[in-house]
Amino acid sequence: MTERSILAYFNTPDQAHKALEQLKQLRLVDSRIERFDGMPGDGIDVMTNPIRSHFDSLGELTLNGEFENRSAGILSAASVSASGYSSGGLENRVSGRDVLLTAIVEEEDYERAYNIVRESGAL
Repeated sequence: MTERSILAYFNTPDQAHKALEQLKQLRLVDSRIERFDGMPGDGIDVMTNPIRSHFDSLGELTLNGEFENRSAGILSAASVSASGYSSGGLENRVSGRDVLLTAIVEEEDYERAYNIVRESGAL
């Protein structure tokens, strides 16, 4: 049997989980939900005092970025989210579609799966 992949971007994890529950009624081969960010890495594990702690850049501190070199970290501080003045959304929440639902379905179910994710709010 032939399989088809769907990459669906959502605003919230709840939207993606709701779509996945509906996709499970089809011949779903595999699926995964991930949240992604524009910055690499997981950032600083523990920081008690930003004045005395060691961090390489504002991007590492406020964006949870792990950068391969100091210049990349410094450049990341140009983001308005790094300064704390804006995250781009209402009530200081990050806006945009940063949740990815990846689903692999049998080809016969592709159109129905596509419609499910679209109706659930996917891009």
